[in-house]
Amino acid sequence: MSPERPMRKAWLILALLAVAAFIQGFGSIPPFDRDESRYVQASHQMLETGDFIDIRFQEEARHKKPVGIYWMQAATVHLLTGGQDTGPIWMYRLPSLIGAVAAVLLTAWAGLALFGPGAATVAAVMMATCVILGVEARMAKTDAVQLACVLGCFGVLARAYLRPDRALPLSTAMLFWVALGIGVLVKGVILMVVGTAILALWLIDREVWWLRRLRPALGLPLFLCIILPWLIAIAIATKGAFFGTAVGHEFLGKATTGQENHAAPPGYFLVTFWLSFWPWAPLVLLSLPLVWARRHEAAVRFCLAWIIPTWVIHELVVTKLPHYTLPVLPALALLAAAMVVNNSRPALSRGWVWAATGMTIIVSIAFAGVIIGFPVQLMGQVQPGSVLAALAILAVAGLTVWLIRVPRGNAVAGVTLAALTAYIGIFAMALPNLTPMWLSPQVKQVFDENKPCPSSILAAGGYNEPSMVFLVGTQTRLGGGERVAAHLLSDPACAIGMVTTGREEEAFQAALRAAGREARMVAELSGFNYSRGKPAILHFYLLSDRVIAP
Repeated sequence: MSPERPMRKAWLILALLAVAAFIQGFGSIPPFDRDESRYVQASHQMLETGDFIDIRFQEEARHKKPVGIYWMQAATVHLLTGGQDTGPIWMYRLPSLIGAVAAVLLTAWAGLALFGPGAATVAAVMMATCVILGVEARMAKTDAVQLACVLGCFGVLARAYLRPDRALPLSTAMLFWVALGIGVLVKGVILMVVGTAILALWLIDREVWWLRRLRPALGLPLFLCIILPWLIAIAIATKGAFFGTAVGHEFLGKATTGQENHAAPPGYFLVTFWLSFWPWAPLVLLSLPLVWARRHEAAVRFCLAWIIPTWVIHELVVTKLPHYTLPVLPALALLAAAMVVNNSRPALSRGWVWAATGMTIIVSIAFAGVIIGFPVQLMGQVQPGSVLAALAILAVAGLTVWLIRVPRGNAVAGVTLAALTAYIGIFAMALPNLTPMWLSPQVKQVFDENKPCPSSILAAGGYNEPSMVFLVGTQTRLGGGERVAAHLLSDPACAIGMVTTGREEEAFQAALRAAGREARMVAELSGFNYSRGKPAILHFYLLSDRVIAP
């Protein structure tokens, strides 16, 4: 019997679980700053301008990533709005949601070839309910779609590597090349993840004959047909500047410098893993003795080749963010799931058990404390959603301790349900109601209520977040107080300006006085600019009719 057959009833359940985990807050959480809002604004501008080759954020070239995710977002918005050039934020997030659900299913598909249906199902459940994939599923960025592409490649590679006695169907072999091509157009890091895994297997086995099963004579031309048209077009459109930025600055630059204040020392991912793969990280720790004992087995060797090179490279790269190791988490989940399902782990010393138990308790208490404490600090009140989430997180901790000591399926189900409850409290209830941190939607509301003309353009000084550009409009002017003053002076009848209190407002007022004019404040907003980690007070101005002596 094919190992896929026992999974037929599980696919729908896994898909529903993934949607239930990822849909909480999907449409109610405003655009995040800064990466998500840069992506969606660039996608919106593609629809707005009709230029689907060159990627722009306002007038700035955005050559850090390839075009794939922008095309997906633009196509989704265009189809769902009936041809309009913009839509609500959830439309731009749909490719990420679809990619995350696909990643859950593809984790199970890869796991079938490696460890069988039981471990495949448990690993897919882990991916559906871990923190980091849940975050990426709700953000209009590249990483969830990239993960689906990576898993498509590794699902095929697992079958080519582990099943030499079975014919690899042509459609399965071509899936590898299609996933690789789409992955390159989405982010490009897929080449490193897949390439280093193949290299590691070659170094271990001293042979790569099994790669012939991928039909490279047919697959490589298909791969090139996917990636070359846009690569040639962007090379012509930017005179090669895209590759200088994407490869030289974005990829190689991250290896040597901490871009955008995201530098961290080696070991960063070992620390953040406990939260990014919450609530399943303790099971990965406990699977390590099993992995060592079974390291000579082909499936375990395959997973290690998948994990270790990518993890080591990211630990050595200076720029670090928690989601960088997302492409290897399914392999870790599969190794941990094999331990749980087979219940065949070697005897563990008390040190292993107590380490896993202690980290579970520490991380869960800290997580629950932040969920309760941040709304209190921000708004001076306890959020009901935060209370629900905190209680669920503590329940997860208790169930995980049980799972550590008795690795059984009913404990996995309990952890899964408690984690889903926590995500309802966090994403559906608490986050959308943290009004002070969602300044950009409030800016749009004040702008719409106070703009003197239908064609008015906002100029902003001090608060220059990309989410504001997406919500208020592409023509929004960003800069300092002097630029806001110049904007008002250039269009006295229709212009509206906004400045943060302090230095920018002082520069704004000084520039107006120098021109012999003054402005009247029409609104004030206060909140928390989480991108900068500090409070912000915003004043909105229209130009006064009064002329004063400079």
